[in-house]
Amino acid sequence: MLHVAKSLFQIGPVPFTMQVFAIFLASLILPPKYAFLSLLVYDLLGAVGVPVFAGFSGGLSKFVGPTGGYLIAFPIAAFVTSYINTKKPIKNDIINAAFALIVGLCLIYTLGFLFLAAAAHLTLKKAFLVGVAPFVIPDIIKLAIAYLLASFLKSRKVLNIA
Repeated sequence: MLHVAKSLFQIGPVPFTMQVFAIFLASLILPPKYAFLSLLVYDLLGAVGVPVFAGFSGGLSKFVGPTGGYLIAFPIAAFVTSYINTKKPIKNDIINAAFALIVGLCLIYTLGFLFLAAAAHLTLKKAFLVGVAPFVIPDIIKLAIAYLLASFLKSRKVLNIA
């Protein structure tokens, strides 16, 4: 069933996943260092073959394939998002979190589609059209849900992370 779902939600070389949701939930509830480390561990687990990537896959080949740039961007985006959210350059919490999340998502998209263009021998326009454009609205929805869940968890004092 999951294998069928994976193939139904794939546009070109980039599949629809819940990775962005998990990355940004971690970024909103963890301090920058731990947000970075959590996604680095995720990438390392996948690199050694643990099937944690899309389609229950893993291995170093994922880092040199069309989606490698996205995987490389995950820990960086987690750190930057958490850092901005923690330092609060914008005093309004919701606007600050939205800004942090959008910056992080833009980092993932930028590294991801540039790597996609190189790995799949696509023009930048084509890489953007298959590696970013179809994901913007679903990813913004995922960011909103991650923010709501993180806010709920923090308000209920479910988390005690230093």
